[in-house]
Amino acid sequence: MSGTATLSSRFRITIPKEIRDAEQWKPGQEFAFIPKGSGVLLVPVPKLDDLAGIAAGADPGDYRDRKDRY
Repeated sequence: MSGTATLSSRFRITIPKEIRDAEQWKPGQEFAFIPKGSGVLLVPVPKLDDLAGIAAGADPGDYRDRKDRY
């Protein structure tokens, strides 16, 4: 899957339909731009509900607080 887009004079980019459909991206969805070398990664920002249960089974015993770093 690949596609190209052109940056408009108003600095807007339209994501190709085949990519939007494959990734199931919807209008109004929020994205983050992460600098990577000479380009950027476009990553959807997860909603809080999507993160529920993501750390199930994690061991909190080895947790370090910010105070432990210095």
